[in-house]
Amino acid sequence: MLQVAHEVLGARAVGLTAVSPSLPPSEKQAAIELAEKLGAPHELVETHEIDDPNYAGNPTNRCYFCKSELYKVAAEFAKARGFAALANGTNVDDLGDHRPGLDAAREANVVSPLLDVGMTKADVRLHAHSLGLPVWDKPAAACLSSRLPYGTAVTRERLSQIGGLEEELRALGFRQLRVRWHDKVARIEVEASEIARAFEPEIRNAMVAAGKRHGFAYVTLDLQGYRQGSHNELLVGNALRVLQ
Repeated sequence: MLQVAHEVLGARAVGLTAVSPSLPPSEKQAAIELAEKLGAPHELVETHEIDDPNYAGNPTNRCYFCKSELYKVAAEFAKARGFAALANGTNVDDLGDHRPGLDAAREANVVSPLLDVGMTKADVRLHAHSLGLPVWDKPAAACLSSRLPYGTAVTRERLSQIGGLEEELRALGFRQLRVRWHDKVARIEVEASEIARAFEPEIRNAMVAAGKRHGFAYVTLDLQGYRQGSHNELLVGNALRVLQ
């Protein structure tokens, strides 16, 4: 979306990346490098959602408080620079998941061009490929806070623990993965096609050693493999399902 906006609007469009403890360092660097490749204006802005008790308590609508902070900071940036609108990358597929952040976008009058023209994730990837963007097949990403079960406090230490282990797992060659935090247990999700590789003795031992380096007593592999928002599986509507 940034490339098209840059082609049409030039310096009147700028990409923003919100930097906070929930952003993996590799994602920050990837955003910087992509903007440089596109030759598009790009700014890093700090957000402080982790200082909001409503967010840090990690309720089922945690994303609402995160996006409210993001859009507040973005609106201040836009006003200071004279930009007329805020746009996000929401697409049609986002409407089918638990996305409290969409409410924050509506309240902040954020526009969603991809949604307005009916584009799905597959459409976005197709068009990104046609434009020659190197990130057209980039694995889906989400903030590190999404690795914590709802009701488990979001802290800088836990986010650092999760992010550090994920970086080590990527260094082992796993492309799509999540480290789900369960106190002393790391529940690792990798693509189903990579589960067998995770059980190779050398890889398995490296995964266990990495988990322990980052403070986990037990390192486990989720046999269902990676799936988006697996903590949402405990939700009924927008509330946590109580397990007996």
